[in-house]
Amino acid sequence: MAKVPQLLDQWGRPIERKVLTEEIAGPTVTGVRSPLTGYPADGLNPERLATILREADSGDPLRYLELAETIEERDLHYVGVLGTRKRAISQLEITVDAASDAAADVAMADMVRAWLDRDELADELFQILDAVGKGYSLTEIIWETSSGQWMPARLEWRDPRWFRPARDDLTTPLLIGEGGEEKPLPGGKFITAVMRAKSGLPVRSGLARIVAWAWMFKKFDERDWAIFTQNHGQPIRIGKYGPGATKDDRATLYRAVANIAGDCAAIVPDGMSIEFIESKSVGASSDLYEKRADWLDRQVSKAVLGQTATTDAEVGGLGSGKEHRQVQEDIERADARALAAILNRDLVRVWIDLEFGPQKAYPRIKIGRAEATDVKLIVDSIARLVPLGLRVQASEINDMLGLSDPDEGAVLLMPSRPAPPAAQAGPPDGAADDGRPPVGGSAARGREEAMQQEQSRPARDSIDRAADAMLSDWEPLVAPIVAGLAEEIGAATSVDDVRALLARRFVDLDVAALTEQLARAAFAARLAGEADEDLV
Repeated sequence: MAKVPQLLDQWGRPIERKVLTEEIAGPTVTGVRSPLTGYPADGLNPERLATILREADSGDPLRYLELAETIEERDLHYVGVLGTRKRAISQLEITVDAASDAAADVAMADMVRAWLDRDELADELFQILDAVGKGYSLTEIIWETSSGQWMPARLEWRDPRWFRPARDDLTTPLLIGEGGEEKPLPGGKFITAVMRAKSGLPVRSGLARIVAWAWMFKKFDERDWAIFTQNHGQPIRIGKYGPGATKDDRATLYRAVANIAGDCAAIVPDGMSIEFIESKSVGASSDLYEKRADWLDRQVSKAVLGQTATTDAEVGGLGSGKEHRQVQEDIERADARALAAILNRDLVRVWIDLEFGPQKAYPRIKIGRAEATDVKLIVDSIARLVPLGLRVQASEINDMLGLSDPDEGAVLLMPSRPAPPAAQAGPPDGAADDGRPPVGGSAARGREEAMQQEQSRPARDSIDRAADAMLSDWEPLVAPIVAGLAEEIGAATSVDDVRALLARRFVDLDVAALTEQLARAAFAARLAGEADEDLV
């Protein structure tokens, strides 16, 4: 019996088929992989934040990861812009390119496409994109073989607190065992996503680390704002009592003054009064807190989305609108390509190796929006160049317009034009073989209709023949433009390439010769119309 070759994953780790169908990184009730979390953000100050970040840099990211989770839970602006970025990627169109046109490669690509067409996929991708905030994420692949073939049953997000980076490189993730020991990850079992907001180690490249300082200062600002509002946002209450007020009267008045802010009602003995004195500068002072909080939010928007127009746009603001949207699209495109590369490396390749064995080339997942195409420009160009000899493949135009190739026997839309008269090779309709007159006169009616059609057709006069001669003389002038044009357009990768190609072609056009030919043709046509004679 031939020995099955040992499969290796993308990191060179051996793939053990027996381990792949088991869950090895789930939570434990009594072990160290507990779903319960700490709250290091409580009482956070600059010194404590610096300590948390230094712990992560030294290979113990537990409190940093808990802080990153807390920031998402307690800051509405951060969770909004971060969620926008992740959801934008998780809902983009996903396509699969086969390695080649060979039947085996197409079958592999079809298998991957069928698996991607799952309702759970968007949520699974959203979980993988947890790496955008924390810098990295780990997702366990639960493999299934119940139908006799390897298939990813589901992708399970695993809490990054249950992993630690190896001390020697602070990059290679290690699983924390139930006893606290660090174990290397099995080959082909995890999707390890690293999404860097900045270059560096994964634990130092997440957005949460960058946002942590702005978030802490914003919380200081919100705390001071709340204290200011409580102390100065309401008018000062002053109670007045007369000279004959007793100790109990003064106590009653004080309780009324102290409680009136919360209760909005109080009673005082007759002869006592309460005055409300409002500060004239409270509004201007409170604006300072709001402006500082808004400024910090704008910095967070820049860090997460690269711009502020889609979250804090001002009507008529300089630089708002299209330019800011382009910046966001650049980030979206980079995230989409990074996610596609991660899935191709950690999922598709391992899956194909398990099901079909190692391959020279693999199907490739692509994630992203379809490139905008100026369909009108291309259609107009084709309509003008095809009559001049440009050869265009119909299937490419169908793909460009989003149309499918016609099925065999389908009803097709055709250009409206009069049908040519039918040629009659045999005896007229209804004519007898012995030459006797047809019964009912059907042949006579056929000849009469043919004569009417012939008379209704416009006669080709000298103007028509002059136009034919003119067009035949133009062929040498446009031949240099259309020669080899189809091949160059086929090799182009974008609409901009086609525009540049056509511009270069028309530069070489002999405009003077074409103008002279047009003038001669117009003059000849006028003479032909007046003289009504042939032009040869």
